[in-house]
Amino acid sequence: MIRRTFFGVLGGAAFAMAGVAHADGHSGPKDIVDTAVGAGSFTTLVAAVQAAGLVDTLKGDGPFTVFAPTDDAFAALPEGTVETLLQPENKDQLVEVLTYHVVPAKVMSGDIAGKRAQVLTVQGDRLAVNARGSVKVNNAKVVTPDIEASNGVIHVIDTVLLPGS
Repeated sequence: MIRRTFFGVLGGAAFAMAGVAHADGHSGPKDIVDTAVGAGSFTTLVAAVQAAGLVDTLKGDGPFTVFAPTDDAFAALPEGTVETLLQPENKDQLVEVLTYHVVPAKVMSGDIAGKRAQVLTVQGDRLAVNARGSVKVNNAKVVTPDIEASNGVIHVIDTVLLPGS
């Protein structure tokens, strides 16, 4: 059984790096975390994953589908929200938000094209996915789909998903 884990932020430009050589010399897709770190423009996600203690989990075998909000999506949250979530005393809430962006399976856009579905997240709640026309996850638009990583797939979204909203 997969324990509560997370994911978070990546943007379209980050994924040009998915096939570059790894530090050990082999090439191929990087895992979800290395893709985010390598992009250099997803500092909010990287900080959140580190603060939540989820780096090792997201470097694990997976497979994971991550609906990854951009830094702009995090910036659109009410002032002080990110800073509050990153405080050590709010770690459980941070983990809940991050794991709400992760599905414990690999779901490519072609798997759901033209459909509506409910997908169970690692956090335990379901996301509403509407792939009829422009793809939406709850109230977030998928801006870059199908970024493959060695342990799953990332779909970049334009809004941070909040459990219970």
